[in-house]
Amino acid sequence: MGYSAEISRRNPTCFVFLIDQSGSMSDEFGGVVGTQKASFVADALNRMLQNLAIRASKDEGIRDYFDISVIGYGAETGLALGGALAGRDIVHISELASNPLRVDRRMRKEPDGAGGLVPTEVIFPVWVEPKANGGTPMCYALGLAEDVLRRWVSQHPYSFPPTVMNLTDGESTDGDPTEGVRRLAALATSDGETIVMNLHASSKKLYPVTFPNTEDGLPDDFARLLFRLSSPLTPTMQDEASRLGYVLGPGARGFVFNSGLEDVVNFLDIGTRTPDLR
Repeated sequence: MGYSAEISRRNPTCFVFLIDQSGSMSDEFGGVVGTQKASFVADALNRMLQNLAIRASKDEGIRDYFDISVIGYGAETGLALGGALAGRDIVHISELASNPLRVDRRMRKEPDGAGGLVPTEVIFPVWVEPKANGGTPMCYALGLAEDVLRRWVSQHPYSFPPTVMNLTDGESTDGDPTEGVRRLAALATSDGETIVMNLHASSKKLYPVTFPNTEDGLPDDFARLLFRLSSPLTPTMQDEASRLGYVLGPGARGFVFNSGLEDVVNFLDIGTRTPDLR
C-alpha cells in the first residue's frame, strides 16, 4: 500500500511548486476588484512555506522533514527563490526558514475569543515575489522539475514520493505538457510515483470545479487535459480535503478549475498533507 511512508529527517519528502508568472497573471481573480492573481498566488505560497516550517518545528529547532523547490515560468523561467537561496534547485526547510528575502509586518483579522474578529499585526516572511510577464512555457518548467526530482528520487529511494503543484491561469505556450507530466509522474520511490496536482486560476466568472473524479462538466479541452494529468488524491489528502469541506467522489484527483481565492489556499494546504512526521 503506497503513499504511507513515514517522513523523517533521514527520509524526507519533497514539494515542488511550479508558479505561472506569465503576463496574464496580472489580471484580477475572477473579477475580484483589486486582487491580482500574481500577488495572491505569491502570498498564498509564502504563507504555505511558513506553515511548512512551523509543521517541521520541534523544541530543538526545525527538522528537515521537507525539501522545497520553487520554479517560476513566464518571460523568465527558472528557479524562483532569491537572496541567499538564489540558484538553489532544492533547499531544506530549515534553510528556507532561515533565509527569506524579507520579513513583512501585515495586519490580519484574528478571533477575539468573543465571537468577533480584531485586527492583529503578524509577521509575514516573503520568499517569492509576484511576477507577471511573457508567455506560459509550462513544458520547459516541467522539464526543469523533472531534472530536479530525478536527482532527488535517486538520493531518497525509500521516502514518501515527491509532490508537484502546478498553479497556472492559462494554456501552455510551448507545446503539449502531457509527456512532461508523464515523465514526472514516472519518477518513483518505493512508496509510489510522484504526485502531480494542477490548479487553474481563471479570470472567468465560471462555476469552480474542485477535486473532481471525472472530466465531465469541464468547459474546454485544456481543462480536461489538466484533469487527466492530475494524480488521484492520496488518503491523507482526501482526509484533509474532507476536513476543509470538499465533497469527494471515488478517485478524486488533485485538480481545481476556475479556482477562487479560498481554493488556492486550500489547494496548497491539501497538496502538502502527508503521513505523520517522526
